[in-house]
Amino acid sequence: MGRKIVAVNSKSIKEEWFSNVQTDILSGLVVALALIPEAIAFSVLAGVDPKVGLYASFIIAVTVAFFGGRPAMISAATGAMALLMKHLVDEYGVEYLFATTILTGIIQFALGYFNVGGLMRFVSKAVMTGFVNALGIIYMVAQFPELDTSVDKVTWISWVLTAGGLVIIYLLPRVTKAVPSPLICIIVLTIVTQILGLEVRTVGDLGQLPTALPTFALPQVALNFDLMKIILPISLSLVAVGLLESFMTAQILDELTDTPSDKNREARGQGIANIVTGCFGGMAGCAMIGQSVINVKSGGRTRLSTFLAGFVLLILCLVLGKWVALIPMPALVAVMIMVSIGTFNWASFKNLRTHPPTTNIVMLATVGCVLYTHNLAIGVGVGVLISSVFFARKVAQLISVKSELNAAGDCRTYRISGQLFFASADGFVEFFDFKEVLSKVVIDVSDSHFWDLTSVGALDKVVFKFRREGAEVEVLGMNEASKTIIGKLGEHDKEGATGEAGGH
Repeated sequence: MGRKIVAVNSKSIKEEWFSNVQTDILSGLVVALALIPEAIAFSVLAGVDPKVGLYASFIIAVTVAFFGGRPAMISAATGAMALLMKHLVDEYGVEYLFATTILTGIIQFALGYFNVGGLMRFVSKAVMTGFVNALGIIYMVAQFPELDTSVDKVTWISWVLTAGGLVIIYLLPRVTKAVPSPLICIIVLTIVTQILGLEVRTVGDLGQLPTALPTFALPQVALNFDLMKIILPISLSLVAVGLLESFMTAQILDELTDTPSDKNREARGQGIANIVTGCFGGMAGCAMIGQSVINVKSGGRTRLSTFLAGFVLLILCLVLGKWVALIPMPALVAVMIMVSIGTFNWASFKNLRTHPPTTNIVMLATVGCVLYTHNLAIGVGVGVLISSVFFARKVAQLISVKSELNAAGDCRTYRISGQLFFASADGFVEFFDFKEVLSKVVIDVSDSHFWDLTSVGALDKVVFKFRREGAEVEVLGMNEASKTIIGKLGEHDKEGATGEAGGH
């Protein structure tokens, strides 16, 4: 029995780590190179030293490789998280950022423990499409400064090199797929710029790379109520953005690789990573859709690619920093343009003509909100809210009521079909004719279900109205769940109830 368990575990480790070694090594190297300018840029965005973002990217990627729920997904410092940190850093300093990062990780781990990943089923396909389209646009727009000729060292040469990089990226796979084309793009353009002595912006122009390993040090802050008042609101925002971006990215990779992922394990893994990061002088991070797509499209499939992305990032900074600093930005711009094009769902243009208007509204609203606020959580939240409203409206319209009068003409039976809840309650009441002279009314709810207080109140309203008109009312066919909620919240079957205003 014990041998069998060990064999299963060994097989799992091999599949998750070493089933795609050669390609994972190469894809991890590509991602590591792409992470450097991103981490530096996000550090600047958060108002901290570049090494804070680089340390975070290394630690988060390596930690998530072991504890995350989605193999081949890249997690590191991100722009969406950095945007939420700047005010905190400006007002209170970097030590408060480290404390906030640790608290963010603790909350994420707790939410993963309580299965928050199950909430992903409430995110519709339209919201997912809007999410990736918005990110595709954001990634493209983020490259514009590196092509703006008014910026120092950006000239027509930058445009030519970027175009050349894109040619390599898209044409090389037609010749060979043995080596990821983005990696060849970076190597070739670096060699060309050095041999020809071209004056272009390089990675070294973005900031100084770290020269030492991160060290363990708890945040130098006083643990008291005042601290929690400052960092808790920021932490909750980081938790929401981090988990949403991680879950959405995991979902996209699930589809790209046709493999499942454990969203709750991912939440716990992100939590552990942020706790460790905060203890080693790093900023909070989450999954990166751009780098994750680079990894998968370069052939990365296992946890080894994620681990190597972080590990190689550190090696590049500490050992090969002098050479990494020479990488021309046009090479990385070309890679990110590829990511932008690959991320955007181009079929959504065609789908605007074929999908229902409500689906298109949800998708466009998600895109608009993300682009306007630069906050993925708000954009996705708005998309989910609009989806819920449309869904509730659609379900409310599916309710139907049929009635028949008995031979004597003094008893009418109403048969209800559909879901009764807050959105369908008013329509339910309107189906009944309260002016018809009857001695008895039967309401058959065998094919319906009562979901909330509003629907129970609607049933009370109908029963009391008929009683005031002198009719006896019988409600039959309730399922157990409906019987429970009506028994608890309903008034019409309570002794002495009259249906006067104030009951509901």
